[in-house]
Amino acid sequence: MKTTTIDMRRKDEAFHTKTGWLDSRHSFSFGPHYDPSNTHHGLLLVSNDDVIRAGTGFDTHPHRDMEIVTWVLDGELEHKDSQGNKGIIYPGLAQRMSAGTGIWHSEINNSGKKDVHLVQMWVVPDTESIDPGYEQLDINPQLAKGGLIPIASGQGHKAAIQIRQKGAVLWGGRLMAGETVTLPDARYAHLYIAKGAVTLEGAGTLHAGDAVRLAAAGTPRLTTDDKTGAEVLLWNMADALDIR
Repeated sequence: MKTTTIDMRRKDEAFHTKTGWLDSRHSFSFGPHYDPSNTHHGLLLVSNDDVIRAGTGFDTHPHRDMEIVTWVLDGELEHKDSQGNKGIIYPGLAQRMSAGTGIWHSEINNSGKKDVHLVQMWVVPDTESIDPGYEQLDINPQLAKGGLIPIASGQGHKAAIQIRQKGAVLWGGRLMAGETVTLPDARYAHLYIAKGAVTLEGAGTLHAGDAVRLAAAGTPRLTTDDKTGAEVLLWNMADALDIR
């Protein structure tokens, strides 16, 4: 039998990068922030909550062998890559970039006035050295119906962008005040509160920027604050990745 764990991580406990143009909190070791005991959870290696100032962004840089999902909470972000893909990512538009054998891209906030707030998440692919790829899909109509909606899936969910990792699904929800949902069962799960506040069965109250790492936790119930509601992101993962 697998041991059940519910590991709460508060916003203020996350690694923090703050520069003149970027304010970022990292759920796991990232860049100059390294803790050998905090490198991943299941298949999830990166979960960064970024605020990018108006008129700034990440200049062209490379990635390889990673499934990268970007979810914008407020504002807009322009994506350009070496495969010729270009687009504006806005709230409710799911975007996936498969780095594969190698890809270069930039992520720029072209607004002259408004910051962009986003969460970017990386999972390892099933197979290394695949062809690079890109996909985006507006799922605002599905989100408006309430509950948890598949955003990115390696298991063929029709409403989601597709990732090259069969062991992972990213669920998201813009949950109304007082709404209750049941988290899908998974060997590993990572819950991130992007906006608002919730109460999670077995964990307690969570606020924007807080996260919970679950292992073999079953199907706990999540209820949003009866005044604020919440926007949440939930990775369900079948298997852990042993990173050395």
